[in-house]
Amino acid sequence: MEPTERPSGEDATIQVLLVEDDERLARLTSRYLQEHGLIITIARTGPEGLTEAGRHAYDVILLDLMLPGRDGLEVCRELRTRSDVPIIMVTARGEEIDRVLGLETGADDYLPKPYSSRELLARIRAQVRRARGNAGPSLQPLSVGKLQMDPRSLTAVLDGKSLPLTSYEFNLLRVLAERAGRVLSREQLLDLTKGSADEVFDRSIDVHIFRLRQKLEEDPRNPKVLKTVRGAGYLLARGEEP
Repeated sequence: MEPTERPSGEDATIQVLLVEDDERLARLTSRYLQEHGLIITIARTGPEGLTEAGRHAYDVILLDLMLPGRDGLEVCRELRTRSDVPIIMVTARGEEIDRVLGLETGADDYLPKPYSSRELLARIRAQVRRARGNAGPSLQPLSVGKLQMDPRSLTAVLDGKSLPLTSYEFNLLRVLAERAGRVLSREQLLDLTKGSADEVFDRSIDVHIFRLRQKLEEDPRNPKVLKTVRGAGYLLARGEEP
């Protein structure tokens, strides 16, 4: 294990365990994150990563998939039996099946190599905010045209009529309502709703959109509220839009 010096700054309390066997990449990643105020400890193997994770309460674990000793999936699976620490898988294996396996095993996020150090930092901060309860959507009531939503009670009303939404449908509709008039791709919707492993396939969004339309539209086959922009994604119309 190679702990870095403790930096100062707004992120000085963020402690990260980087489990990476590529020495050069680990060194460069650690240096960049440390320059931005994070405290980094490096482990080189799967067993070493598990040992270090048990010694200290880290804010985030960056976990490579291909590790000596025990691979990242095994390490992630074991970590999940004893901790809910945010885990970001960082790996050269970026195929969909690898992302699915990582998320199903318990990872909170997945970043394929080569990645932007800036994006990695942003994802770490996002996971820390979420884990500390400082992330997520506003709980203030939301109104778009004739649609009113209350995130605290998970209730939605359209033109005075209560909508019977599942929690995932409510979350998806909230994401669209907060960005009314803006086209969101399936990938953006998956990311913004933080879909579970069951929702990581793009086409599952289409199913949820279909169900939402059954509850939102007078004529779901000719939607006026929740529109499709061919080849781009979906948008929730603003109140003034036809």
